Amino acid sequence: METVQYLSPMGWKAIGIAITLIVLATLFRLSGVIRYIPNDRLGILEKLWSFRGSVDNGFIALYGEAGFQPDVVRGGLHFFMPFQYAMHRANLVTIPQGQIGYVFARDGEPLPPTQTLASNIDADDFQDVRGFLTKGGQKGPQRKILREGTYAINLAQFIVLTAQSTYAVNLNASEQRLFADMSTLITERNGFAPVVIHDAEDLIGIVTIHDGPALPDGEIIAPTVANNPKDPNFHNNFQDPEKFLNAGGYRGRQLQVLADGSYFLNRIFATVELVEKTIIDVGTVGVVVSYTGRRSADISGQSYRHGELVETGARGVWSTPLLPGKYAFNTYAGNIIIVPTTNFVLKWTKEQFGEHRLDENLSEVSLITKDAFEPVLPLSVVVHIDYMKAPLVVQRFGDIKRLVEQTLDPMVSAYFKNIAQTKTLIELLQERSEIQRKSGDEMREKFGSYSLELQEVLIGTPRANNGQNSIEQILIQLRERQIAVEKVETYKLQEAAAIQERTLREKEALAEQQAKITTSALTIEISENEGKAQLARTRQQAETIQVTAKAEAEKVRLAGLGEADRIKAVALADAERIKATGLADAQKVRAIGLAEAEATEKKVAAFGGPDYQLNSQVLMRFAEAIENGRLPLVPQIQVGGGGEKGATNGLVEMMLSMLVADRLGQQGAAAAVPTPIEQH
Repeated sequence: METVQYLSPMGWKAIGIAITLIVLATLFRLSGVIRYIPNDRLGILEKLWSFRGSVDNGFIALYGEAGFQPDVVRGGLHFFMPFQYAMHRANLVTIPQGQIGYVFARDGEPLPPTQTLASNIDADDFQDVRGFLTKGGQKGPQRKILREGTYAINLAQFIVLTAQSTYAVNLNASEQRLFADMSTLITERNGFAPVVIHDAEDLIGIVTIHDGPALPDGEIIAPTVANNPKDPNFHNNFQDPEKFLNAGGYRGRQLQVLADGSYFLNRIFATVELVEKTIIDVGTVGVVVSYTGRRSADISGQSYRHGELVETGARGVWSTPLLPGKYAFNTYAGNIIIVPTTNFVLKWTKEQFGEHRLDENLSEVSLITKDAFEPVLPLSVVVHIDYMKAPLVVQRFGDIKRLVEQTLDPMVSAYFKNIAQTKTLIELLQERSEIQRKSGDEMREKFGSYSLELQEVLIGTPRANNGQNSIEQILIQLRERQIAVEKVETYKLQEAAAIQERTLREKEALAEQQAKITTSALTIEISENEGKAQLARTRQQAETIQVTAKAEAEKVRLAGLGEADRIKAVALADAERIKATGLADAQKVRAIGLAEAEATEKKVAAFGGPDYQLNSQVLMRFAEAIENGRLPLVPQIQVGGGGEKGATNGLVEMMLSMLVADRLGQQGAAAAVPTPIEQH
């Protein structure tokens, strides 16, 4: 049997007190009298009832009505009227470093039809909802963005979109989809990060504004406005939308571009397209064809009627080209046509074309010669464009490739077709150099009329078209003919070379014997000098012998005369003494003397006389000199003067001639002079 225990009065009292406290705590909590907010969060008050009723217009209760209150509650304990307020706790809005936050206002003035984003000229403090609404702040996406930092923003009035999250309270399903789509759009535009353009990438930013007044009729690019930092509406490259619009900026693609740097742009207000910088290489210039700008008068002159040139910055073809360099040029606002200023080659060959590809559609010129051959002619033309005349060329032809294909190609082809009709195929081949020179001179003036400078025309070798072999046969015949001509010339040269080689060999042999010839010549000269010296000595000896002989003869004569006188005196004495005997003896002596004289005279005459004896002695001495000197009796080289008969006499022959002449002279004299016997 169970025992039932009953509470004492004190127990029931304690239970009653506990229940009372629980009920009071529950009522206290439900009434919202005391609320605690952490310091890293905030509270958004929603007034549940008010003696002023509900909000008649808008979303935020500015005047104490029931609804979301404009002021937020920061960290700490807060006391409120019981059962009058609901507290919505929310995080502080934090924008990380280097990122952007976008703001959407739930309440405010409605946007006009021409406006895309809410203006923040006066209402620009998103942390002061009351001030924002009283200053005429507009609802919807805001032009102003939030930079890095922490903000205590009433998230009942403002929705803040960041790369990490969406800050808002009490979002229904439709609002969640709306802001999710908006966040996706901003992400696609990389809008939560600033626009960063690196110098090394050689890019520029083309800006398109999505808010503001539309462009006037006929305009496609919005002009640059308030780009000077000294301007009060300087918008600093579209980073301040309000100043941009206040300066008169238009929506649409902007002429002003973003260069290197970082730009914090509201990507709902402005989108950016990165394009490459325009690079004009050395050896080229850029002719600008501007699609926008002021209207300008034609400055090309009255004589130029192929188009208009305008000043820099005006609409049309700029008269001054862009020189080599890098340019942040908005390619939507105009076009830059690159014109080469160095010499470039246009090749009329189907297989080849230059790096500039201006001649990629050109092919060999088809010809018809005077003798009905149909060769094709490859050629090249070297062209130069004066950089100051480049705008004239562009204005006249649009671009250089169009000039080449629509003007130069038919002009050059027609010229060489006309030349070919006046030449046979062989003449076309053989006179290529002359045709090339003449074509350069004649076509230079035509190119000049198009503001081009023709430098040179280079003609290739005409060749047969596909499927033709008649030209090749002619070329084979020409080659064979030329080979025959070359053979003849080769044989002539070989003949001349053989003659020259023979002459060379003779001179080499002569050079090899030159030492011997020189030695022989010196030997002859020495022998000749020695012979002359020996001859001189011999002549001296002959003269000495002749003088001695004459002296001896005179001595003999004088002795004979003296002896004769003596004998005569003796004879006379003896005659006196012995007259008879003497007369007989005298006759005897006379007879003996006459006999001896006659014998002596005969003897002398037999030996050639005194001169002959002298010459005989000279020859004997000369012979001794030759024997002692071991000189050749007959010289190896004849020395002497040539006469008409061309004969020379040696020294011996000369001496013999002298002896013979002297002998003949003595015989003639002896025949003329009577002997002593004949005198008697």
